[in-house]
Amino acid sequence: MIRINLSKVLGEERLTQARLARETEIRPNTISELYHELVDRVNLNHLDKICEVLGCDLSDILEYEPNEKSTD
Repeated sequence: MIRINLSKVLGEERLTQARLARETEIRPNTISELYHELVDRVNLNHLDKICEVLGCDLSDILEYEPNEKSTD
């Protein structure tokens, strides 16, 4: 599973979703969907803008977490 850690990064930077939306010129609804991990697809240009504004690496925003294996 891919985790989106935008909420964690914004908290560490003390940056609001609204401010990130303004600085990246990404729609506030899109930022909110990323923040709450409600997306199935991510626009690479959006990730580029977010990393640029936050001064972070892509690995700070996205994280791979192995799926739990079922024991059925």
